[in-house]
Amino acid sequence: MHFVTGGAFNGKGKWVKQHYPEDITWLSASEYPEWPIPNEDLRSIVILEGLELWIKKEMNAELSPDVLLDKNIKMIEKWMEWEENKENHRLVLIGTDISKGIVPMEKENRLQRDIAGWLYQRLVARAERVDLVWYGISQTLKGKGEI
Repeated sequence: MHFVTGGAFNGKGKWVKQHYPEDITWLSASEYPEWPIPNEDLRSIVILEGLELWIKKEMNAELSPDVLLDKNIKMIEKWMEWEENKENHRLVLIGTDISKGIVPMEKENRLQRDIAGWLYQRLVARAERVDLVWYGISQTLKGKGEI
């Protein structure tokens, strides 16, 4: 699994498209109201863009932070299983870093920020490669060599 993060509108998507130009299925949270489910009709490389938006869509004031985090982890684990089931499968996750800047006043937005941070920490721990993209420039935080 390859995790790409960085600031909003900092070129993460463009950078990923340059490094994964062919045989991809691009699934964006702006197009899917809920986490998409893996299936066999997908191409060998799947890119999930907008993790922070899917986290926000899963928010429910009646659920504890642990339950909300666990729901999001389970969705990503389904994708990780998809990647592990075939040798040529590759999962690329793009999540905007929403941890910097002013802390939101609204409780739901603070919780989304917390859950995104906790989820990203787990993704970084499990990822084969992690890249940080700021202003279109990438820095590899984990992993080596070509993609």
